[in-house]
Amino acid sequence: MKNLVLSAIALATTSGLVFGTMPAASALSWSWNYSGTGVAANGTFTTNDTPNNLGFYLITGITGKRNGETITGLQPAGTPIPGNEPFNVDNLISLNTQQLTGDGFGYSTSGGNYSSPFFASFLPTPSYLEVFSAPPITPGFENLGLEDSELPISFSATIITVSEPTSIVSLLILGTLVGAPSLLKRHNLSKLTQKKLEKVS
Repeated sequence: MKNLVLSAIALATTSGLVFGTMPAASALSWSWNYSGTGVAANGTFTTNDTPNNLGFYLITGITGKRNGETITGLQPAGTPIPGNEPFNVDNLISLNTQQLTGDGFGYSTSGGNYSSPFFASFLPTPSYLEVFSAPPITPGFENLGLEDSELPISFSATIITVSEPTSIVSLLILGTLVGAPSLLKRHNLSKLTQKKLEKVS
């Protein structure tokens, strides 16, 4: 029994060394919102946990609402929202004073609409704008219709949680190491009891 317990401890320690060095994916969760004349949007982002050399994180997921419509998807980086071709989004966000790039991020809503907030550095006073496309959508930014808009907005985003990966292997190892001493103790007690019984008989 003692050999079995010692083997379990050795295995747990070895597993800890092996699995403890395996990289685990992590992510950051952000709260974001923006508003302007006739527009209000808010929700959450999921990003990678490592910024690029300019301090920008890549948005990999989005949830939320815009003017009561549910956000249904993130526009893939390197593509434009429909109706705003050829301006591709990059889906980057940062904690810098300027939180979005000139390409911004994009998303679709349950009403079949598309939105792309971005930082307009070309304005006399640089600030955030939102391009909004609604059906019927005609490809090309020069074809914005009466149902579409490009409005000034105020934008803000903050990190709310850090996603810490939990290793099941680590929990198993911890359980083995915590339980091993009690197993040894029980084993030693049973040997003592057996010796006492032998003496009595």
